[in-house]
Amino acid sequence: MNKKPIEYGIEACEALIRRFKPEELPPVGTLFYHQGVALSGMQQIYFLTGEQKYFNYIKDYVDSVIGPNGELYGFNHELTNKDTPWLTWNALVMLDHKQPTILLYDLYDKTGDEKYLNAIKTVADSMHYWPVNQYGGYWHMMTQPYQMWMDGAYMAGPLSVMYANRFGDDVLRERAIKQIFIMEEHMKDEKTGLYYHGWDDSKQECWADHETGLSGQFWGRAVGWYAVAILDILDYIPEDHPAVERLKQIETDLLKSLVKFQDKKTGMWFEVLDRIEDPENWVESSCTNLFIYSYAKAIRKGIIGKEYEDVLLKAYEGIEDILYYDENGDIVIDKVCMGTCIESGTYEHYINREQIKNDLHGMGAFILMCAEMQRYLDNKN
Repeated sequence: MNKKPIEYGIEACEALIRRFKPEELPPVGTLFYHQGVALSGMQQIYFLTGEQKYFNYIKDYVDSVIGPNGELYGFNHELTNKDTPWLTWNALVMLDHKQPTILLYDLYDKTGDEKYLNAIKTVADSMHYWPVNQYGGYWHMMTQPYQMWMDGAYMAGPLSVMYANRFGDDVLRERAIKQIFIMEEHMKDEKTGLYYHGWDDSKQECWADHETGLSGQFWGRAVGWYAVAILDILDYIPEDHPAVERLKQIETDLLKSLVKFQDKKTGMWFEVLDRIEDPENWVESSCTNLFIYSYAKAIRKGIIGKEYEDVLLKAYEGIEDILYYDENGDIVIDKVCMGTCIESGTYEHYINREQIKNDLHGMGAFILMCAEMQRYLDNKN
C-alpha cells in the first residue's frame, strides 16, 4: 500500500471541502443521497480522526437544507425551497432524499439541538406511509409504482434501523430487514448469485421481463449498495434477532459470488458485473469501493473468513492504481459512473453511461471504503 487508507480518506475530504462550500453541494438546497453518501464518508473519517472541521462541514450542509425547527424542504408542503422546485417536489416521492438522515444523529448528540431530532422523526414517520408492492417491498419512487431498485435497500434501510435502535420502533426495523429478504427472493439470479438492478412487480415497465418483472442487467453500484446496506443494518439490530443469521448468509453468498467476476488484471469490478470478457464493458470505481468496504467489514466482523483477504487486497490495489492528483494537488477518483436510473435497462444503456471523476457518488464510496479499510487493518494488526 502506498498510503494508509485513512490518509487517502483525509485527502478526499480535503478535496471535497476545497471544491464545494457545504451549502453548494449538488443538488443544492435539498437533502439528497449524493450529498448524504459523500458526507457519510466524511462523518466516518471524523469518527476516526476527531477532526472538528469535518463535523462543522457536515453541520453546515445540513443546516442549509432544514429549517430552524427541523423542517425538511420537500417533506413539509408549506415549506419548500422555491429555488429548486423540481427537487423539492421529488423529495416527497423518492427514497433517495431520505438517506442523509443518518447524518443527523451525531449532530443531535453533539449539539442537543432539537431541530435535528425533529428532522429525523419527520423522515422516520414518512416511512410508515411509504407505498409498497404486494410483498411489502418499498417502491423506489412514488411516481413509479411497484418498482424496487437494489440501491433502495441502502437509501431506506440504515436510517430505519438506526431510528428503531434509538427509539424502539420495531415496525421500521422489521420493514427494513424485510426489504433485504424480498430482494433476495425476487431479484437474485440463482445462476450467477448476482442481483438485477430493478424489479417491477406489475411487469409493465419497458425494461421489465414480462414473466419475472426483472430488469436485464447486473449494475455494479446498485449491487454494491445492497451489500453495504446489509452490513450497516446488522450494526443496529440485536445480535440475537432471528433475522441476523439469514442476513449474514445473504451477505456471505453475495461476496462469494462476486469473486468470480473480479477483473484478474485490475482487481476491480465492472460497470455491468457479469460481462467481464466484453471489451466495451469497463471497470468502475464506485462499485469496486463499495465491494471493498463490504469485504473489509465482513471480514472484520467475522461474517466471512480470511480466505477473502486476497480478493480484498487486490481490489484495494486496483483502486490505488487509478488514483492520481490534479494540478492543485487534490486527489482524483476516476472511472465513476454518473447517476444512473434503469431507463431502457439495456446493456448498452449502462456501458454508455458517462465516466466521470470525483462526483459525489464516487467520492462517497471511496471515503466510506477508506474508513472501513482502515478499521479492518487496525483490527487485523
